[in-house]
Formats: sequence, structure tokens, C-alpha cells
Amino acid sequence: MLVLLESLSFYRNVRVGVVAGALLAVLLYLVRVLELLGPVIDAREYPLFGQEVWFLLLAFVLAATTGLLVAIALTIAEAVRGARNAADERAE
Repeated sequence: MLVLLESLSFYRNVRVGVVAGALLAVLLYLVRVLELLGPVIDAREYPLFGQEVWFLLLAFVLAATTGLLVAIALTIAEAVRGARNAADERAE
């Protein structure tokens, strides 16, 4: 199993996905909380915590989801590339 994960560059893909997800989440969190695009007209009440905490939790979910999707996409692309290389080697 480890050989398969290494041949698909899975661990590198996970690192790239984590970085991409974290950067996206931090960027969107800062835009929302620091109101970088202007003030948000919002009449909602946020139970238990303020809006910063709720958006921090949403940023974590966004980072995890984006990281997972990027890692999956890169792993699938690596698998397709490997399959094409194997098919080309067999054809020769």
C-alpha cells in the first residue's frame, strides 16, 4: 500500500493541498473579518460566539475541504499520467 501511495506522490499532494487550503481559508477569513472589501451589512445575531469565531470555524472547514479536493485531484492526475506512461511502455 505504501508503494502505491509513494508512486502516486500522495504525500506531496497532501502537502500541496494543505497549503492551498490554508492560504485560501486565511485569505477569505481576512477579507470577511477585516472587511477588506468594505463593510458587510448584516443584521444577523451569532449565538454563543461572535462572528469572528464562527467564520474561523468556517475557514477551517473550507481549508480542510479545499486541501482534500486538491490532494485528490493531484493524485488522480498522477494516476492518469502513470497509466499513460505504462501503456506507452507496453506499446513499445
